[in-house]
Amino acid sequence: MDNFLYHGDNLIVLREHIPDDSIALVYLDPPFASQRDYLLLGTTPPGSGKPETPAFADVWAWDEEAYEAFRKEDACSPLTAALTALVEARKRDSLAAYLVMMAPRLIELRRVLSPTGSLYLHCAPAASHYLKILLDVLFRPENFRREIVWRSGWVSGFKTRAQNWVRNHDILLYYVRDQRHFTFHTEARFRPHPSGYTRRGGGASPFGIAIDDVWDEPALYSPWIKSFSREKCGYATQKPLALLDRIVRVSSSPGDCVLDPFCGGGTTLLAAQALGRHWIGIDYSAQAISLSRQRLAGIDYKFQEIGERGKTE
Repeated sequence: MDNFLYHGDNLIVLREHIPDDSIALVYLDPPFASQRDYLLLGTTPPGSGKPETPAFADVWAWDEEAYEAFRKEDACSPLTAALTALVEARKRDSLAAYLVMMAPRLIELRRVLSPTGSLYLHCAPAASHYLKILLDVLFRPENFRREIVWRSGWVSGFKTRAQNWVRNHDILLYYVRDQRHFTFHTEARFRPHPSGYTRRGGGASPFGIAIDDVWDEPALYSPWIKSFSREKCGYATQKPLALLDRIVRVSSSPGDCVLDPFCGGGTTLLAAQALGRHWIGIDYSAQAISLSRQRLAGIDYKFQEIGERGKTE
């Protein structure tokens, strides 16, 4: 099996290039409906006075045509009904536009997921409950496994200016295709005991400390929180390699295929490669693709530019 990096609309790539039941693990870190633009940081010399390079826009405006096209297609009637209800409740605002974008992509991601596959959707608290409704309808509630809280780092600097409780976490919604049979390597769901650790009365787990659904460990903090992190690649929403290593290690096996349809700077692809998995990355941003290709230098993969009709350019 080959590795692939696609530059283009992930909806087209999913529909035209990825077969049913072929992906063991999907991790997606889509835009967060934040209504702001993001820059590729560190792309200009300090003091040059030149603006940073745009990375991607996370700005959404209502598009009645896109909404009606989804409703007419009706690829999943229950999901169409749920989305319609949310659109009406939100009164066709920017978040409703974001959900219209996400819905058809979630349908395709479930289609390509293998019978024992898993999906992790990384999102912000402002949208997570709406996305969970769509995923519950699409995957069925019994296939929801966990809501994971990822603490992105310590609180300092800019964050402390908020006239509110300081937000310092993201949400990962974890679903499986079939809760009766899915890949989950339990032995990898542990952290080693600290050096010299002994449990009062004995009986300590030989695997170490079980990891719960609140991930608050400095090793997993955002590279942008760590002043001297060598991991920083310039992508403003970059996630740490340790976070993706954990997900890939636990929810896939060597030789499996891992898909990231919003691959950004390519961290998921690097984690999959290091763990002996095959991978597929997709992104619409030329800057993201360029950065991913830099980080994947020396790794064997196939690269394709995909046009609006799914054709290779």
